[in-house]
Amino acid sequence: MNNSPDENDSTIYKTLLESTKAIPWKIDWASKQFAYIGPQIEQLLGWSQESWKSVEDWATRIHEDERERIVNFCVERSLQGEDHEADYRALTKDGNYVWIRDVVHVVRTPTGEPEALIGFMFDISERKKTEQKLLELQKQLEEYSYKDGLTEVANRRMFDTVLEREWHEAKRNQHPLSLIMIDIDFFKQYNDLYGHLQGDEVLKRVAHTLNNAGLRAKDFFARFGGEEFALILPETSEASAIKIAERCRNLIFKEQIPHAASKISQILTISLGVSSTVPVSNHEPKAFVEFVDSLLYQAKNAGRNSIKQSSK
Repeated sequence: MNNSPDENDSTIYKTLLESTKAIPWKIDWASKQFAYIGPQIEQLLGWSQESWKSVEDWATRIHEDERERIVNFCVERSLQGEDHEADYRALTKDGNYVWIRDVVHVVRTPTGEPEALIGFMFDISERKKTEQKLLELQKQLEEYSYKDGLTEVANRRMFDTVLEREWHEAKRNQHPLSLIMIDIDFFKQYNDLYGHLQGDEVLKRVAHTLNNAGLRAKDFFARFGGEEFALILPETSEASAIKIAERCRNLIFKEQIPHAASKISQILTISLGVSSTVPVSNHEPKAFVEFVDSLLYQAKNAGRNSIKQSSK
């Protein structure tokens, strides 16, 4: 007996659907039962066609971290009669997870109620891997843009960003904000004697040593430029900042880095400028930095290997 045209068309459509990588499915809304799911599902997730009986089977195979959100989203959209998409991790029979994108079409009754859900599942695992790599690359690029390439501490750009943030925080809460500017003494002479490669090594060593000078998570150290560094100390009085400046000087002293070209010592030393302020509306962070930088150069002009302080 020959098949009718409708039966032939149905067979053709089914063959086409089952030959694609996309996995077709249909759920009856009233019973919440699967009316159909493509055989490709077993190859992708390991679960047989027969095991997909109800929406409960679908829900329990969504990663537990995403299950409630995805189910609620799909139910809400379906009740509103809106076609939708959802990305989630689906559990495989062997206990692993595959990233799935479900594209859902809502079939409605003449009165607008949901009658059935028809959709396709797509394996988007490779896409998600690519997206993750791109996110990691973007994060890495952001880190590079805020990190000094030589010393690997924060750079001037990051210093400006953090200072602006801490400045507004201190102004809002009327807390003191302290800043220490640090410069390596006779660094040009060091380079002239030992060479620029050794000079680079010293910059890295000094940066690594002083990066640990702040004792709190909010304390922030950066390379300001050349052989100059800066330490931002939120909620810190000048008296406390001076103690940290002394700590910086002692940390470098303990390193005992030879500097035969220094005019004041046989080991490497640093000079520091220190100040604290409670920002007010007519003060700007740039002016504060310039002021503390001027204190630093007063320390250098006064003989180096010293700390110059002054409140502002």
